[in-house]
Parts: sequence; C-alpha cells; structure tokens
Amino acid sequence: MSIAIRHISKQFGAFQALDDVSIDIPSGELVALLGPSGCGKTTLLRIIAGLDFADRGQIVLDGDDASARHVRERRVGFVFQHYALFRHMTIADNVAFGLRVKPRRERPAEADIKRRVKRLLELVQLDWLADRYPSQLSGGQRQRIALARALAVEPKVLLLDEPFGALDAKVRKELRRWLRQLHDEIHVTSVFVTHDQEEALEVSDRVVVINRGKVEQIGTPESVYDHPATPFVANFLGSVNLFHGRVEDGHLHLGEHALVLGADGGSEGKAVAFVRPHEFDIVPGWGAGGGLPATIVRVVSVGPSAQIELSRLDGELIEVTIARDTFHSLGLSEGDQVSLRPRHIRVFQAEALAA
Repeated sequence: MSIAIRHISKQFGAFQALDDVSIDIPSGELVALLGPSGCGKTTLLRIIAGLDFADRGQIVLDGDDASARHVRERRVGFVFQHYALFRHMTIADNVAFGLRVKPRRERPAEADIKRRVKRLLELVQLDWLADRYPSQLSGGQRQRIALARALAVEPKVLLLDEPFGALDAKVRKELRRWLRQLHDEIHVTSVFVTHDQEEALEVSDRVVVINRGKVEQIGTPESVYDHPATPFVANFLGSVNLFHGRVEDGHLHLGEHALVLGADGGSEGKAVAFVRPHEFDIVPGWGAGGGLPATIVRVVSVGPSAQIELSRLDGELIEVTIARDTFHSLGLSEGDQVSLRPRHIRVFQAEALAA
C-alpha cells in the first residue's frame, strides 16, 4: 500500500507539532522518520495510523483519502517501544489476539488462526516459545513477538514507534539487521520512528529528516548523509566539525588560514562549513601542505580507529578519526603540532544556520 501524506499540520495548544508536512511513500518501501525528541515524528506516525487526527491535510492510502477513517479501517499494524504484550497470555495467544477479536463475519476459523500464528512465529524465529509467557522472554524476543502480533492481522502498512528504544546496544544492532531481512521477505510498506541516526541509515530505504515539525530532507541514507540539504541535517547525521568563516575565490577563509573548496564550494560571503571527523588527513608540522594548524590534545586508540582531539590556534576543538595503523605510522603523540587537510567540506551560507 502506498502512503501519500499531504500538507499535514497539527497543533497542541500553542505548540506546532507538524507544519505543512508532505511525504510520498511508495508501496513496499521501508522509511525512517528521523529527528530529535519533540520534532513531531511520533505525532505523524499516529496520524498515519488513525490514532490521532490532523488539523489540516490528508492521509491518502492507495489513492483513497483515509483522513477520516477509524484506525480499524486503515489496515495498519502498530508496534510500540514497550511491546504492550498481554502478560497473562501465552506468546501464541498474544500473536492470535488481533485475529480473535475481529467481528465474527471477519474472524478466521480457529484452525486457520493457529496455522497463521505458527507461521508468524516461524517467521520471527521464535516458534519454540509459543507456550511461554512474556515475562519468560528477553526484551529482544518480546519485541519480535510484538512485531508478529502486528503482522497477524495482515496489515497493509506496518508502523513502528522507536521499536528498539528500550533495548541495549548489542540487541538493538541484532534486531536492526533482523528487521531489514524480515522486510525484504514480506515487503509490507513500513514506517518507523527513531532518533538514532545509525539505526535509520542502516535499516531504511529512505530517510525523512524532521526538525521542529518540518521536513528538512528526504532521500536515501547515502544521499542525506553525503549531501545534506541543510545545516541541521549535516549536524544531526553523525559527528561533524563546525567552522565559521568566509567563502572567497574558491577558498574557505578561517582567520589567517584558507582551505581550498571543491566545485560545489557555495556562494561567496559569510559561511558555515561542516567536515566529518573521518574526512581529514593529518600532516605532521604546522602549515604543511596548506592545512589548518592544530595541536594534538588527546588520542584514544582502541580498535581499528584512532579518535584524535585537536586544538586550533583559536582554542576551538576539532575531532578527527583515522585508521589506527595510519596514526601509528605517522609517529605522532599528544602535544605534537600538525596540519589538518579536509578532503571534503560542506558549505552553507551563514544565514542558513539560524534558519
């Protein structure tokens, strides 16, 4: 089922939760709504589900305006962060619940319900837990059961609100990978809410970045990460170093120092620039190769990468990440003076940072 979100606005008292939001989600796509807490992403998910209603705008499902439809009429499955499983029911009964409460004329026969539950438990790889209770399962297992229960009613759309938010980092990573594999098997149109950038970039087909109730950018994970449309997107997606300067003659001027910009260096004038930590080359010695002078303050060399904190001449700190072997081959240590040469600089007009 395709989802067309048309000019949705929602206000709670004086607070503008959503402001003229429009998004097109093709059938079978897995889309992440990504943004900081309070940006409006969960409100939008609830409006798609029919759990809440917009002040203005439309939700169009497969070409039909569903804005006034009750949640039961939208064929939507919803997975919450805290599982919402019934503690007094077995796992099999939890998964079957949505089928057994259907009106009699729509309810499958009990034998069909049992067959569907068995198939879903096999799909989420937990059929061996059918007779247990939620309290006997781990957090990751409970979330997979919650997903099986949502799928039991054969929804046309699957909505997930911070589905892995209550889990520890290792389990989150495992379930992210599992959710992507599951989606590739069943191809149900899915929208999930997250504030975790890594989660959104790893799992989704497309990312919708939301800030203060407005859509900042929509695109593939690669496009929003490599080609951010706004300073907010550049700053929100991953670690970045922020520079205030001026663009002139193809260079970014930072006080007495100038860095060469590429072909997409931006308009001349006051500018803000972003460089990700892994996009720097480090050259021993100040002023070497026209780079930015800095002093190594701290080095954390654990695992395959070295995380390096440096201080510019004006005291501003810069974070750089390079391969651990590369760092050791340079023979550098804390207190050494180096030059930083960015391989890629994203430049925006200074006014855009305040927008």
